[in-house]
This record gives sequence, C-alpha cells and structure tokens, in this order.
Amino acid sequence: MLLRGFGFWRRRPAVMMLGLIPAAIVFIAVVAALVALGLGLPWLTEWLTPFADEWDDPWPGLVRGAIGAIVLAAAVVLAAVTFTALTLAVGDPFYERIWRAVELELGGEVPEQGAGVWRSILDSGRLIALGLLAAMGVGVTAFIPIVGAVLAPTLGVILSGRLLAMELTSRAFDARGIRSIARRSVLRGRGAELLGFGVATQLLFMVPLGAIFTMPAAVAGSTLLARSALDAAAAAAAAAAAPAEPTPRPR
Repeated sequence: MLLRGFGFWRRRPAVMMLGLIPAAIVFIAVVAALVALGLGLPWLTEWLTPFADEWDDPWPGLVRGAIGAIVLAAAVVLAAVTFTALTLAVGDPFYERIWRAVELELGGEVPEQGAGVWRSILDSGRLIALGLLAAMGVGVTAFIPIVGAVLAPTLGVILSGRLLAMELTSRAFDARGIRSIARRSVLRGRGAELLGFGVATQLLFMVPLGAIFTMPAAVAGSTLLARSALDAAAAAAAAAAAPAEPTPRPR
C-alpha cells in the first residue's frame, strides 16, 4: 500500500507536492528539537545521575552513556509520532486534497468533506499522548539486561509504526463518521497489514529527508488501505444481507 501511495507522485504530482509544505515545516522544527536535545544530553545525563559523581571510573561514563542512549531512543520514537501528528494537524487542507484525489480515483461513494481541522487537531493531541506512553515504554525496555539495547529500538519502531498506521488511516473513517469501535471492527484481521504499513513508513521517516517525501505517499497509501478494508466490510455485509438461494428439490 505504501508503494502504491508513492505511485501517486507520478499520477498526481501537483497534489502530492502540496503535501511537502507542512511536512518540511514540521520536519525542521522536530530536527531542531532533536539537535538541541543531543547537544544538551551530557548535561541532562549528569543532572539525572548525581549519585554517580562519587563512583570510580569508568562507571559514571558507562551509566551516563547508557542513560543518554535510552533518552535519545525514546526521543526519536516520540519525535516520529509528533512529526506525524503535527504534520497532519498543520497540513490538514493539503492532505485532505490528497485523500480526496485517492478516494475519487478509487470510485464509489466519496464523502463531501473530510473530518475537519478541529477533528484533526484532537486526533493529533491523542496521538502525541500515545506516543509519549510508547516512548516511556521504550525507555523502560532499554533497562532490560543484555537484550535491552536491541529490544528497545525494535519495540520503538513497532509501537510507533502501529500508531502511525492507525492515525493515517483514520481520515477515511472519520470522513464517514466511523468512530473507534466500529473502526476496529472494520480493520479486524488486518493487523499484520497495518503493522507492515506503519513500520515501513516509520523506517522511511528515519532516512534523512525521507519523512518529507514519504508523508504525502503515506497519506495516499493509508487511504488505499482504509478503502480496501471498508470495501471488503461493505461486500461482506451485502453478502450477509442477501437472501439465501433456495435449495433445489431432488427429482
């Protein structure tokens, strides 16, 4: 679905280019925040570990280095989720045009308008809150002996990818008035597809400047994914409502 979303760069370049504007603005702000955190990380780790001042070398450096890596890993997870949330909120009019272009290309019944700016802002706030919880979970996981250094970044990509997928696919559902409980019913059985889409998007976000060019494609691909689930659910409901054919009598 993400690759199909990138295909819209070829078919609708003008609409996709609009999606670069909010992504670039938020990307610069998020990168600036991460750079500031990186520059202040030595001071932050010393402030968090005053008890290590009395320890013999090399333990203070090792402990503070590990804590610094944990803080940075959690910040990257939070930054990825924050980038998506803020970009969708700031660029709602731009991304609604991408969403509508995909919906019209797919055909069928297309809502007159999206969920609206205020709904997008509320969803963004919820996503940031969930991202903060995910970042805290990654930070705690990093303290697990031996496997924590590998498990924490892996868990971070999985959790943030899942959150990204759920948030990106929400536009098609919100435009149709389908809220969380009904949405989970429509997406039932597509957990692997959602996770794969979200993880692929998250990994591309981690490539330098990848987030800017991936965001419009992710909006298009998530619309394709949501419509696939909606169309399948509608077909299943129609089949269930259709009267059963009478069984022919034996001669």
